[in-house]
Amino acid sequence: MTRRNEVYSPERFTIDLVDFREPIDTWKPRIADRGRRRHLSYTLDFDTRAVLLEQEPGPGWSEETTRLHLENREKVRQGLAAHFGGQALERKVADFVAIKSKPFSVLAYHNQLFEQVRGAFVLGAYYPALVGACALGERILNHLILDLRGAFTHTPEYKHVYRKDSFDDWRVPIDTLAAWGVLVPEAVTEFRALMALRHRSIHFNVSTYATLRDDALAAILHLRQIIEVQFGTFGLKPWLIPGTAGLMFICKSWEDHPFIRAYHARSCPFVGPYVAISFEQGLQYFDHHDYGDGDWSDEEFAAVYSAREPGHLAAS
Repeated sequence: MTRRNEVYSPERFTIDLVDFREPIDTWKPRIADRGRRRHLSYTLDFDTRAVLLEQEPGPGWSEETTRLHLENREKVRQGLAAHFGGQALERKVADFVAIKSKPFSVLAYHNQLFEQVRGAFVLGAYYPALVGACALGERILNHLILDLRGAFTHTPEYKHVYRKDSFDDWRVPIDTLAAWGVLVPEAVTEFRALMALRHRSIHFNVSTYATLRDDALAAILHLRQIIEVQFGTFGLKPWLIPGTAGLMFICKSWEDHPFIRAYHARSCPFVGPYVAISFEQGLQYFDHHDYGDGDWSDEEFAAVYSAREPGHLAAS
């Protein structure tokens, strides 16, 4: 999509005339074909090296495929050795694999902190990893409350959260965010499990010494799952349109939900079903300028997307 400052025609405000540096509320209502567009749930912030390290060649693999896979796996191992050091490499690789792949996520300001927690675990610094995972979970809860509570002033839960700038009793933000329809049920479950680990690990408990690695890994996996189910760009989520293989789009009815507006819509491009993605010069989106008048339901949008052919795609 191009970004320019021009004199806009009030008759037909098309996507190629949008200045996306402006707030979303400024440009989105003026797009003429907005009823036929959806926010594309997409990100390049992920890491699947753990999957490559864990996967063994299958019986049906060709000799060439097996060779390339083993070469790529060795390159990943050497990359980990360069990053984390070659000492105790087998243990570091095993710990890296145990955390599984980093989820696709639109969560901007916590992704780097998750990297630091994972790095501590791989280095064998299990207590810093455990405490870091618990602290990051608490930070995410606090961000969600502080970022979103202004949109829920009319709710009975607001009176419990409007005065505080942080929450160390996780039950309050978890229950509040669940009542507001922000947290999906699986995220609620994972937060409660992480909360229990936090209480046992951060408050003095002699038994922690004997279970440091197990507790640290459990905390990181709970945190990883929270990021995946709440901030991930793929999977079964109530705000994603089903039936669009390959790409995921946000439902029309969810576009104005405070959680989607705060965390997804601002970083997810507003596109039509014929959008094309290019990686030749970094991540780029290409789309048609105008999809015409009228609104498509999510089902109609998915049907048009599913029926698209190569010739329909925007030129990239």
